Amino acid sequence: MSHSRHCAEAPPLEREDSGTFSLGKMITAKPGKTPIQVLHEYGMKTKNIPVYECERSDVQIHVPTFTFRVTVGDITCTGEGTSKKLAKHRAAEAAINILKANASICFAVPDPLMPDPSKQPKNQLNPIGSLQELAIHHGWRLPEYTLSQEGGPAHKREYTTICRLESFMETGKGASKKQAKRNAAEKFLAKFSNISPENHISLTNVVGHSLGCTWHSLRNSPGEKINLLKRSLLSLPNTDYIQLLNEIAKEQGFNITYLDIEELSANGQYQCLAELSTSPITVCHGSGISCGNAQSDAAHNALQYLKIIAERK
Repeated sequence: MSHSRHCAEAPPLEREDSGTFSLGKMITAKPGKTPIQVLHEYGMKTKNIPVYECERSDVQIHVPTFTFRVTVGDITCTGEGTSKKLAKHRAAEAAINILKANASICFAVPDPLMPDPSKQPKNQLNPIGSLQELAIHHGWRLPEYTLSQEGGPAHKREYTTICRLESFMETGKGASKKQAKRNAAEKFLAKFSNISPENHISLTNVVGHSLGCTWHSLRNSPGEKINLLKRSLLSLPNTDYIQLLNEIAKEQGFNITYLDIEELSANGQYQCLAELSTSPITVCHGSGISCGNAQSDAAHNALQYLKIIAERK
C-alpha cells in the first residue's frame, strides 16, 4: 500500500452547532463503519467529497489485482486489493490514517466476501454479488447465468435459471428472474461455505488454472474427433449431429446443455439452444418440427461453428 500527501495539513474541519468535530471521534462513535463510509462522511462535512479512480486493473492473471486512487481535498492515497471494493477500502483507509486526529485508532478492513450476518439481515444479503466477489478472489471465471425455463400462469410465474461457475452448475427457481438468479447463487455459496481455506487452494488448482476447451486448444488438438470434424461436410443425410457433438465434447472436455424454448418461432417451429461450456461459452440456436428436431438443428449449428473455429489459423 502506498500513499502520497500533497499538503502538510489536512483540510480544516468545519464547525457544527456542537462545536468542532474530530475524525477520531467520528470513528470511535461509529466503529461499525467501513473506511469508505467514514471517509465519505468526512468529505460531506468538509465539502471535500472523495473521488475514486481505478489506476490499474490486472484481471488476466490468476489472482486479479486492482489499484484505486482516492483524492479527498489535497490528499491523495492509493490502495491495492484482489477486488475493486477491497482496493477502494484500502485507499480510503490510507487517507483516513493521514486525516484522523488520533493516530492510535486502527481500522480493520472488512472482508467484502463475507458480510457480517449480525449487521445485515439475511434477506438483505446479496448472494449474486457475494458469489462474484468469491470468484474474483480465487481467480475463477465470473459466474454465468442462463434463463432456462419460464412457466406458470400470468399471476404466478416461475423462472428457472442455470448458474455456471468453472466446472460447477446449480439451478435456481423463483417468482422472478432475479429471485431465480439469487437462489442459484445461494446454492453455490452454501456449497463453498463448507470448504476450508486450505481446501480453497486445492479447489483453485483444480478449476482455477483450467480454462477448459479454448479456441486455441481446438485449433491445436490432435484429437481424432475434432480433426474428423474439420474434414466433414456436415451435410450428409441421416447424420446424428447430437451424437457427433457429444463425441467431440467428450474428447475436448466440455459439456453440452440443451435448453428448450417454450415459445414457437415466427413460422411455428420448436426452438432450442445448445450451450457448450467452452471458453468462451458457445450458444447456438436450432429450430425444427419437434423438440428433438430443434435439438438436432442446434447441435448441427454448434458443429458448424466449432468447425469454423477449429480450421482458423
